[in-house]
Amino acid sequence: MNTFRKITLAAMFALTASTGFAESERHVEDYDFSFEGLFGAFDQNQLQRGLQIYTEICAACHGLEHVAFRTLHDEGGPALPEDQMRAYAEFYEVFDETLFDGEGDFRPATPADKFPRSAMATAPDLSLMAKARAGFEGPYGTGLAQLFKGMGGAEYIASLMAGYAEPPACAPDDFDGYYNTAFASGGYPEECKDHGHNTVPGSWISMPPPILGGDLDFADGHANDVHHMSEDVAAFLMWTAEPKMMARKQAGLTGVIFLTLLSVLLYLTNKRLWAPHKYGRKND
Repeated sequence: MNTFRKITLAAMFALTASTGFAESERHVEDYDFSFEGLFGAFDQNQLQRGLQIYTEICAACHGLEHVAFRTLHDEGGPALPEDQMRAYAEFYEVFDETLFDGEGDFRPATPADKFPRSAMATAPDLSLMAKARAGFEGPYGTGLAQLFKGMGGAEYIASLMAGYAEPPACAPDDFDGYYNTAFASGGYPEECKDHGHNTVPGSWISMPPPILGGDLDFADGHANDVHHMSEDVAAFLMWTAEPKMMARKQAGLTGVIFLTLLSVLLYLTNKRLWAPHKYGRKND
């Protein structure tokens, strides 16, 4: 992957971070992620593929400053073997202010360190990107759609990556940018409007697609087309945004079970305590 395409990915996320959604509708695909639902869990192989995509495509511009290298070894995450996790950390350099009598210098990262910050001022950090984006919208606002489908941050990221398409027939050939069905904040030709309303979803952005398909080969032999690579990196960014999701789900389920049992016990206790008084009054 050349540097120019890495920079385009940074520019794309910068645009999504700095602007809101315009009037244009957008197409966000409802991906079937393994972590969705009450009993869903992250797919370890998918997270490892997403980590590879981030490392080889995204990391040149984007940081993960809230993610420690040691978490790559966590069971609920990519679960890299400890030796691989340590070797991966050493691939990066971090600035240590304690070196050279306080003057500081770069050194290889250790598991306790966190990923470096974004290398470009216009490239947002991706640590919490999947939680910062809402992918699903409904005719009565985002509330109902998100109630049934969730926030959709991972779906939005995947749809944006895979959302490049041939321009519709209404667009002039010389219109600047690349047509993307999931990006609603870019340029839009007047020829594709009807009485001021956009007639096609998405908009035009100024960078070429960051993922073309076949960019990388995976150790597990998984498909490396645009759709699957977009899904994999989106799942990885969902994990970076909420690495304790599995623990949270387990705690929530445990809490529901406990409260249900407590409610039953309280009902039976209440019934036993008040039953003599209730039926005694009826006998009187």
